[in-house]
Formats: sequence, structure tokens, C-alpha cells
Amino acid sequence: MKFKKTTLSNGLRIITIPMRDTRAVTIMVLVEAGSKYETKEINGLSHFLEHMCFKGTVKRPSAFAISSELDGIGAQSNAFTDKEYTGYYAKADKKYFTKITDIVSDIYLNSTFPKIDLEKEKGVVIEEINMYEDLPQRKVWENFEELLYGDQPAGWPVIGNKENIKKISQQDLVKYRKNHYVAKSTIIVVAGNVEEKEAVREVKTAFSKVPNGPKKSKKKTIDKQDKPKTAIQFKATDQTHLVLGFRSFDVHDERHWALGVMSTILGKGMSSRLFIKMREELGICYYIHTSSGVASDTGYFAVSAGVGNQRTEEAIEAIMNELKKIKSEGVGEKEIRKAKDFMIGNLSLDLEGSDDYANYYGFQEVLRESVLVPAGHIKKIEAVTREQIKAVAEDIFKEKGLNLSLIGPFKDDKKFLSHLSI
Repeated sequence: MKFKKTTLSNGLRIITIPMRDTRAVTIMVLVEAGSKYETKEINGLSHFLEHMCFKGTVKRPSAFAISSELDGIGAQSNAFTDKEYTGYYAKADKKYFTKITDIVSDIYLNSTFPKIDLEKEKGVVIEEINMYEDLPQRKVWENFEELLYGDQPAGWPVIGNKENIKKISQQDLVKYRKNHYVAKSTIIVVAGNVEEKEAVREVKTAFSKVPNGPKKSKKKTIDKQDKPKTAIQFKATDQTHLVLGFRSFDVHDERHWALGVMSTILGKGMSSRLFIKMREELGICYYIHTSSGVASDTGYFAVSAGVGNQRTEEAIEAIMNELKKIKSEGVGEKEIRKAKDFMIGNLSLDLEGSDDYANYYGFQEVLRESVLVPAGHIKKIEAVTREQIKAVAEDIFKEKGLNLSLIGPFKDDKKFLSHLSI
């Protein structure tokens, strides 16, 4: 599928992906502003701003005015915030492309942040924080990233903390938007049943008043470690949730393709090594997954699982044994072929709708500032060799880069440290 990237004179980037086999069209705005662009004093502001953008504009003065207009055409819309970007999107029938472009641009450029909604939304976000605190299988990941990166933007939660949320003012929101929501930091992705020229024309019109200004940079993450580390959070749970992971490669490092194949072999799908060992053979868990997370300047490989409290040590030992095995013995060609087919098949399933294509192209532009088409993505997967996978395992499976985050009925890490050797 062809795409085109157009960069306007003010630095605004427009990516268009025409699709003839759908009636839908998606417009997505991505801005290079997330928690990595914050200071500690305003941690959580990027996410809170995303919430407040839906509370009203001059043209649409309330949240109801915005939502009812979208509902009135059967549109789907939402927003999200991550460490390196914030996104706003709407998806609708192709005949409403002009309308959803107008709505999304209005939200992005003209939100008024009404004070009455500001105070109410603080309560909403604080309850969101409380919700995550009660979800140990999610909270353990937040603890894991804090363990990896410590007291720097990469280690702070995207949602922030309650104290910061309570202090946010209307002026804080206006200032942050003015500093970060500028043309050079903004990417507009249009995917679906729309002509490229029409898409560019509509975007130019709708975003004609996007502010100029310098693109803000983020602090480079200090990514170093010299011995295994743990983060043990006591919680009276019926199940222990853990993330066991290693530092790896950023999105620009070509080794992350081999890491992805290795991750698939170890923990993607119900025939992966860890699933068979942990669930089918040991009956020790319900869920176990691997993740190979990549960002613009950091990366990690991690195994996550929920296990019985009394079998936590046994689970950690079993996971470590599988990692040691792949490091010392490598993998077979049959396993590699199956993993590649799994990844390629999943890529096809992940690209079924216009919003999926908008995500796929937009996120690459944000993190890489370049785009690999699906065929190129598949080519990278197919090029991974057995030797590359073993080399990656040897590169990252080292004690000095090992981290264990755990939430369960444990008050210290004494019983776990002896298992953290590889």
C-alpha cells in the first residue's frame, strides 16, 4: 500500500495512506509531547492536557457539543498519551472526512480548558491513578520502568502523581500547549478512502493556524546499570505479578528485529517456550508474555507473568532457566520459521482498518522520523538469522542489565536475589 509524506514550509508533516477497500477514513494528530518532555514538577501535565482538550472549544463550547457532533455521524474518536507523544484521532465514513478533520483540528488548536471542567477533571484523573494502583498487573509495569530509569522522565509515570494533578492550573495548560503543540512537532496522518490531494488540502485548511515556534527537545535518557536490581511492592494479593527484564536496544538499532523474533519464540502465543513450560508443564500461571519495548533512545526485553504466591521463586527460576537455555543453545531453524510466520501473520491482522494504518505509519514517524512500509517490515523479519538471535541473547542476557519488578505479599527481595543470575 502506497503512502506519501508531505512536509509543509512551517514543518508540519502530513502522511497520507489512500485505501480503496474501505468506506472509512481516519485522521490522527500526533504531537511530539509526552511525559519525557516534562519536568518533575509538571509530570502528568501532557496526559491531563489530553483530557482537557475534549472539554470545549470556542466553536464547540462543551464536552457534550464535541461528543454529540461526533456521535451524530457515528464516528469513533479517542486520544492517548505516552512518554514521547500525544495523539488525537477520529474515524468515520468517508463522506464525513471534512467534518472530522474540522473537529480534530478544533480540539487540537482551540481548546479553551474551562476552569469548571478543570477542577472536575482533576478528580477523574486522580481516580484513574487509584484504578491503576488497584491493578497490580499494570502497576508492576510502572514500577519496572521506574526501576530501569529511576528519577528521570523515562522513569516517571505518564499519568503523573496526585500532588501534581491537584496543582495544575489553566495557565499551565495554555503554556504547555503553546510550547509544544507547534507545527514542527505535529504530524497529521490520514488513512482510508480519501484521495491524497484532497487529504492534504483539507489538512492545510484545518491546520492553517497551527503555531510556529521552535520544536522542544527532550532530555536524553541515562541508560546504565552495573548489577541486578529489584523493586518489590508489598500488596496483599492472591497472585504475585512480576516483570523480569533486561535493558536492550532503541528503535534505531537494527538488532531489535532479531530481538523481536527471539521474544516471539520465548513468549508469544500458546506454543511459545515460556507458555509451554510455565502453563502447560508446571501449571504455575494463567498468563505469561514477553515484550520487546523500543523507544527513541532506550529499549528493553521483559517477561511478565502472574503466579501463585507460594510458587513465585519457582516461577522466577523457571523463567531464568529458559533465558539461559536460549542464550547458551540458541534456537532451531524450525522455531525461527514459526516465529516469523507468527509475526507476519499478526502484522496482517494488525492492519485491518484505517485507524490501524494511521497508528502504524504515525508511530514510526514519531519514533524514527522515517517510515517502513509493511513489505519492508516483513523483509526485516525475514532477514533475521539464527546467529543474530543467539548474538542478541548473549548481548542482553547479562546480570548487570537484569531487573525484577514484583507486586505481591513480600516485604523484601532476600528470597529472590539468589535466582537473579544468568
